Amino acid sequence: MNETWYQQSRFDVRLEWGQNAAKQLARHVDCVVIVDVMSFSSCVSIANDNQAHIYPWPWKDESARRFAQENGADVASFTRTFAGDRYTLSPASLLTIPAGHRLVLPSPNGSTLSFQARDCGAAVFSGCFRNRAATARACAAFKHIVVIPAGERWPDGSLRPALEDHLAAGAIIAALGRESMSPEARAAMAAFNACRQEDLYHCSSANELVARGFADDVALCLATDVSPYACRLSDGCYQPV
Repeated sequence: MNETWYQQSRFDVRLEWGQNAAKQLARHVDCVVIVDVMSFSSCVSIANDNQAHIYPWPWKDESARRFAQENGADVASFTRTFAGDRYTLSPASLLTIPAGHRLVLPSPNGSTLSFQARDCGAAVFSGCFRNRAATARACAAFKHIVVIPAGERWPDGSLRPALEDHLAAGAIIAALGRESMSPEARAAMAAFNACRQEDLYHCSSANELVARGFADDVALCLATDVSPYACRLSDGCYQPV
């Protein structure tokens, strides 16, 4: 069996889901865009807008604190709810993060994928609705691009494909304006073009945040093209481009 059947190698712009995409496809392209709308990628975008730097880290344990100390950084709360730490995975908590601040942001989705992709040899970006156009501009110079919607998690830890990540991936692909797209990438773009943005306020991930008291985060995550910066992983942290 051909071991490269999943690489979508005939096409310049590709799309595949989750951690296995970061492990298997990232090393076969020039550019990786990780999309975790609710909330890692939106947090990164908001922090980079303020000229703060975000260090992705996969694990919510003592290793995150050690990693932060090694990098002269603060570490976000391991829960979204304020728990004595100033910053969390709530985008609203990062609206006033100061320029130059270094923050380790552990998350099981976008941060984990970023960590997995960082040594693949490709340029790695964090994309979302907020920086859709800026991300496309930053990726324009790269020939082969894979866009990776992170998805969410079911209680058993398995991947839950998330509508908002699929549509944001499609939004970035649309902004790239390439002709050579894999069927997966073209389908995501078509889904974005066909969906009403207001419908996303009622998707499963948005419903979860509202139920947990984070309705303000939903609006922040779904705002489109409000950031002038792409977010590129460099020297272990996301920085504004």
